[in-house]
Amino acid sequence: MRGRRPSAIYLGQLNGRIESAHTKSRDALELQSAEFSRILLIKPSALGDVVHTIPVLVKLRARYPHARIDWLITPENAEVVRCHPALTNVVLFARRDFSKPGHKWRALVAFFDLLKQIRRAKYDLIIDMHGQVRSAFFALISGARVRIGFDRPVKRTLTVSAEHALKNVPSHGWRGAREGSWLAYTHRIAIPTLDVHAIDRYLWVGELLGFDADPPDLTIHLPPEAISKVQRLLEEHRVSADTPLVVLVPGTIWETKHWTIEGFAGVAREFLRDGFAVALAGTKRDQERCRQIAAAAPGACDFSGKTTPAELAALIRRAEVAVTNDSGSMHVAASLGKPMVSVFGPTNPVHIGPYERPESVVRVDLPCSPCNYRRLSQCPFDHACMNQVTSAMVVERVEKILATTK
Repeated sequence: MRGRRPSAIYLGQLNGRIESAHTKSRDALELQSAEFSRILLIKPSALGDVVHTIPVLVKLRARYPHARIDWLITPENAEVVRCHPALTNVVLFARRDFSKPGHKWRALVAFFDLLKQIRRAKYDLIIDMHGQVRSAFFALISGARVRIGFDRPVKRTLTVSAEHALKNVPSHGWRGAREGSWLAYTHRIAIPTLDVHAIDRYLWVGELLGFDADPPDLTIHLPPEAISKVQRLLEEHRVSADTPLVVLVPGTIWETKHWTIEGFAGVAREFLRDGFAVALAGTKRDQERCRQIAAAAPGACDFSGKTTPAELAALIRRAEVAVTNDSGSMHVAASLGKPMVSVFGPTNPVHIGPYERPESVVRVDLPCSPCNYRRLSQCPFDHACMNQVTSAMVVERVEKILATTK
């Protein structure tokens, strides 16, 4: 039987797809060879996400050695990156000022000043790693001819990797640019998989811009005043320079990511008995948890609410080891090359654990974990993923990691 001849409509559609693919390929090649002189990197918060973005900054500097490279960031996180040699300047977005009583009018005036500052800078390349409507708005208002961000959300699938085979398929979590922000970009970062660490995902932008293939550089360059502040804090609590230090950071935003008070207290008591100084650290919202842990572990120093993100990094830098939940402090410790252990439950360490350090993760293998539930009221299993992790399990892992670093 003679085959049917393709219709003119089908051939037109096929030619259109081929032409579109050729156009995309040509655009990608042109972008990789293009030179940019004024670049704005957008990643205002949170602390862990800021640390994840540092490798992008480093590779941008390597790719465009003579460019002005600025970073739009919140004031509380700015000191973590301000001293980085790859960065030209920080552009401050004081988002929290809008929630301060009596500051809304002042915050609004400052916001319009920020928009003018971005517009006057005449950036020719914007890289939006945040992917929300407000960050996309900054990208649009810049007037930059090239605006890059992640593509629209993709469907989530089962996570299986060399380190973990996590059977549950979470219904929440990052899947791509949110709130329609992808519409603001001239070029979108494709999302071939979600089964990848956030740092590697951020570096996908390098396929568009022609980054080198060197390993990611996560190094944090701390301001000297942050290091001095931490030295003074320790001296005030009679912790001498030669006393070994363990830093415990028990706070995090999600209720479900909190390991137990007794778990942290048990770790603190164990290391106090072994002659270590123990420092509790966190933001003001973590003060109640830290107070309870300090009460259950007499001798621990409570620094919660007393350090900025940069000073927290300086405190971790001083320590022999850090113990955390899944939080920004975990990523700070990893970027500083510090031994650390993090307790995981509702979130996926494959995606957001300490980068290339699976041995630093302590978790119990439950079929319901990860779930990405943020509130305890959503959990039908009595928070088993965290309650079943004991202080003995964490201390054993800390000792094992410390033994390998000697």
